[in-house]
Amino acid sequence: MTPIDTVKNIAKILDDKKAENITAFGIRELSIIADYFVIATATSNIHAKALVDDLEEKMSLLGVEPVRIEGKASGWTVLDYSSVLVHIFRREMREYYNLERLWADAKSVDLSEAGVAQSAPAESLDGGGA
Repeated sequence: MTPIDTVKNIAKILDDKKAENITAFGIRELSIIADYFVIATATSNIHAKALVDDLEEKMSLLGVEPVRIEGKASGWTVLDYSSVLVHIFRREMREYYNLERLWADAKSVDLSEAGVAQSAPAESLDGGGA
């Protein structure tokens, strides 16, 4: 499976499990840590755990295993799929760390092919609602 196919599968799995504000961007030109980031918001700790568990299970069925998982008991979990790093945040953690702003030079990935609606721009993540 290519890295971009991995991104699209991850986004679809997260979307099916009701993750919010799913976004992906390419960082290959900016960093050696991965080719892509996928970022999603969980509505609660229980939702975050469900997202992580479902993602692990469904990616495993596709033959893709995470190299490492960090932060399962926190508001920010990272799943390392080698060329793709998946960040699952609780809303307040995502707003605080704002990876979209930190990686603003990265190219956004169109997730519509995977059936996932694009999320709001990073600026609107910390100013909207609630």
